[in-house]
Amino acid sequence: MALDTPKQLRNQMIYSVFVRNYSPEGNFEGVRKDLDRIRKLGTDIIWLMPVHPCGKLHRKGSLGSPYAIQDYRKINPEYGTMDDFIRLTDEIHAKGMKCIIDVVYNHTSPDSWLAQHHPEWFWHREDGSFGNKIGDWWDVIDLDYTSEGLWDYQIETLKFWAQYVDGFRCDVAPLVPVEFWKRARKEVAEVHPGCVWLAESVEPRFTALCRAHGMNCASDAELYQAFDICYDYDIYDWFSGALTGENSLSDYAEQVNRQETMYPANYVKLRCLENHDRLRAAFLISDEKALRSWTAYCGFMKGTFMIYAGEEKAARHKPTLFDRDTVDLQAEDRPDLSDLISRIASIRRDPVFTDSSFCVSVKNGRVLEAVHTENPAVPGGCPGARLAGIFPTDGRPSVIRTEKEIPDGVYENMLNGRKVEVDAGVMALDGDPVILRIPAGTQPG
Repeated sequence: MALDTPKQLRNQMIYSVFVRNYSPEGNFEGVRKDLDRIRKLGTDIIWLMPVHPCGKLHRKGSLGSPYAIQDYRKINPEYGTMDDFIRLTDEIHAKGMKCIIDVVYNHTSPDSWLAQHHPEWFWHREDGSFGNKIGDWWDVIDLDYTSEGLWDYQIETLKFWAQYVDGFRCDVAPLVPVEFWKRARKEVAEVHPGCVWLAESVEPRFTALCRAHGMNCASDAELYQAFDICYDYDIYDWFSGALTGENSLSDYAEQVNRQETMYPANYVKLRCLENHDRLRAAFLISDEKALRSWTAYCGFMKGTFMIYAGEEKAARHKPTLFDRDTVDLQAEDRPDLSDLISRIASIRRDPVFTDSSFCVSVKNGRVLEAVHTENPAVPGGCPGARLAGIFPTDGRPSVIRTEKEIPDGVYENMLNGRKVEVDAGVMALDGDPVILRIPAGTQPG
C-alpha cells in the first residue's frame, strides 16, 4: 500500500462525469452549471472522464472513444478551451470539492501525437506495424514502457495537469508497470502534494488471461504500492452473480470479508454499483426498494463510495462512449435517489468509517448485515463505537436475528430518523435499509 494513503478517503464520495454525455451542451460549461446540485449530493471528488482530444483513425462511433486519446497535453475542443477547463476546476475547488481526471497510459489512438513523433515508444507487431494486445480494442495502439523517454514524457504530462487537478484515475492501471506508477506518484507529489491516485484494477480472470498470453498485468496487491484506491473488480463477479442468481449472497459476502485480510491495513476500495463500463444498477435491480437498499449498502461499505452521473436519478440506460447519448437528469418517471445518497454521504463522515474492522453476513438468505467496528486508538485498547447496517436486498419486509451484533434496545435509523427496536436479538424490517449507531462500550447482547 502507498505508505502515505490517508484512511480519510474511506469517508469520501466520488461523482463520475462523462462530459460529452453529462448535459445537453456536452461541454465543460454544462458541468459547471450543475456543480451546486453535484455538491448537494455530498460529493467530495468529481472525476472527469478523459478530457483530451479523441483520435479519428479507426474511430469507434461518430465521435470516438474518450479512451482513444490523440494528445495527452491538450483539451478536447468539443468540451471547450483550456481556459474553460481551468474555470471548471477553479469552481469545483471553490465549492469545496476536489477534481481528478482520467489518465489513459496503456495506449493512444493510432493517429496520436506520440505515434507521429515517437513511434519508437510503441509496441509493434512482428511486421513492424502498430498494434494492441487486447483484441476488441481495435481503435487504439499500445505503448511500450521499456523506453525511458516515454516515462519522462508521461510523468512531465502528469505534473502539468497536477497544477490544476487533485489526482488521477488511471485506466487499466495493471497493464502499465507498477514501478512507473511509483515514480510518477513521487514526482507528482513535488508539484501537488496529496494527489489522489485511483487505479482501475481488473478482474482476476482478466489478470490470468493477460498473463497466459505473456503480458504483464499487476494484481491489486501490487498496485497498492503506488495507488490509494483500487477498483473492487476483484469481487465484482460475485456481486453481479448474486443479482443474477449465478451465486448466492453468502458467496458474495465471503469475498467482501476476504478483502479485510488480504490487503494492507490502510487499503481503500472503490465501492460502486455501476460505472461507465458496467450496466446501470437500476437496469439490474428493477424494484425501487431493493435498489435503495443496495445503494445504501454500497455507500455503507468500507472504502470510497462512487456515483456515476445519472445513478442518483435511477437511470437504466448505460450511455455509449462513442456518440452523443445525453443522460436524462430530469426524468420524473424514475425514482430519485438524491436524498438517500446525500444522507449516506453525510453518515460516511462518521469517524467510525475512517478506521474500522468491517464484516458482512447474510440473514435469511436475502438480507445483508454489515458492521463497522471502530479500531482502538492505541494497540491493545478496546474497540470503539459500531455502525450496523441492515439491507434487505429484495426490498421485502422480514424478521431477522442479529446474531447478538446489535444489543437489545430502541435505536434511530440514521437514514430516515425512524425508531427501530431490537428485542431478544430479533429485528423486524419493513423492506427499507437501516443504519444504526451503537455507542462505544456497549456490549453485544
